[in-house]
Amino acid sequence: MKIQEMQDEIRRLKKEQDVCILVHAYQSHDLWEIADYIGDSFGLAEQAVNAPQKNIIMCGVRFMAETVKLLSPDKNVILPKSGAGCPMAEQFSVADIERLKEENPGYSVVAYINTTASLKTVCDVCVTSASAVKIVRAMDADKIIFIPDCNLGDWVSKQVPEKEIKVLQGGCPRHAAVTVEDVKRAKNEHPDALLLVHPECKPEVVGRADYIGSTTGIMSYAKESEAKEFIIGTENSIVQHLQFEQPDKQFYELSRDLICNDMRLTTLGDVYKCLTDNTGERISLPDDVMEKAKICIDEMLRLG
Repeated sequence: MKIQEMQDEIRRLKKEQDVCILVHAYQSHDLWEIADYIGDSFGLAEQAVNAPQKNIIMCGVRFMAETVKLLSPDKNVILPKSGAGCPMAEQFSVADIERLKEENPGYSVVAYINTTASLKTVCDVCVTSASAVKIVRAMDADKIIFIPDCNLGDWVSKQVPEKEIKVLQGGCPRHAAVTVEDVKRAKNEHPDALLLVHPECKPEVVGRADYIGSTTGIMSYAKESEAKEFIIGTENSIVQHLQFEQPDKQFYELSRDLICNDMRLTTLGDVYKCLTDNTGERISLPDDVMEKAKICIDEMLRLG
């Protein structure tokens, strides 16, 4: 079966089976082409809430599928590849954060959306990379522990210096692996290109960027900018997606190592099998996790 033939069959089957397909921006372009919605993790979860379909296939990683389930508890949420996880989301346990709270009385815990549902149960508010500064600034608390990404937390602390923000030594291993040497090399090779980076990168990399923002923020900036060349400091799939969408512009990877292996696990064939053979993992969370984890998401929505 050719790619287009499989895509056409997926499109037919998803209508027949009342399925909405969510595709994270880091997924491959053949998956983009069969998506009902494409975007960042929380944006996709919000789309699922309003989608008329009762069944959701989440092409991404586990914490994203869990967030979809938290916001749409009455829908069937399917993760095509059970092994697709996120090292950052799984770095800390509930016991780790409970101990941290005991050691730091009076601090509120801010959880990046890239955390497991169970970890969200012991946090006060969630944030996305796009909303983190706004949410932290709007919080009543002046003392904050930011988990799990230390680089995003550092970036937020610099934007909100009036608050005391503690960060843990955690984060995305792929973004954190990018170095200043990578920046120098890329700028030397492409001196006219603007550098667009995700705040999960190290502070010394972020400090050299022309634009800092979420994945969708980076893509929007590149599309709207009058500049013609860009170095992309996030998962390398975004380079290809932008090349398709903006063929009159040039896009370059900041580092060849900016590849998320977990995101690459899900294939077009996996989605096809979900629809033909009922494969994939049905996401199910305990009632207490559903209830408690939703609290910090609701607080994020309340704050902005």
